[in-house]
Amino acid sequence: MKTLYTPVKDIDRRWYVVDADGKVLGRMATEIASRLRGKHKPTFCNFQDNGDFIVVINAEKIRLTGNKWDEKKYYHHTGYMGGIKEIAAKDLLAKKPEELIRKAVKGMLPKNRLGRRQLKKLKIYAGGEHPHAAQQPEPLDV
Repeated sequence: MKTLYTPVKDIDRRWYVVDADGKVLGRMATEIASRLRGKHKPTFCNFQDNGDFIVVINAEKIRLTGNKWDEKKYYHHTGYMGGIKEIAAKDLLAKKPEELIRKAVKGMLPKNRLGRRQLKKLKIYAGGEHPHAAQQPEPLDV
C-alpha cells in the first residue's frame, strides 16, 4: 500500500475562527493542534503541512480548571548561569494572554521544522477583533 501524497497546489487550506471565551485551555488546544496539522482531513500525511489556519479571539477570557491559575508554572532560561525564570499562569495571562494559548498548542505539535511551520498558521488575539476578515474565516466550535 502506498502513502498518498497531496501536491502542494491541491491542498485546500481553510480559515477558522475560535472564540476562547469560557473555553478550557487544554481541550481547546488539542482541537486547534489537530486542525493545524490537518489530521481531520482524509489527505492527512504526517510529513506534509496540509492543515488549516486558525484565528483565536478573546484569549484573555480563557479558563483553567482546578488550582492551575496559581500552581501551573511556565519556565524559560535567560541564557545566563542560574538564569531560569518562572511565571504563574495567572501572571502570564495578565502580561501576555496570547502566550498561554500559543505555549499549549506548541507543546502538542511536532518538535521540528514542520511543527514550527504549522504553528505560524495560528493567529491569536486578546480581544474580540481580528484583522483577518478578508479571508472569511468560518466559526469553529471546539
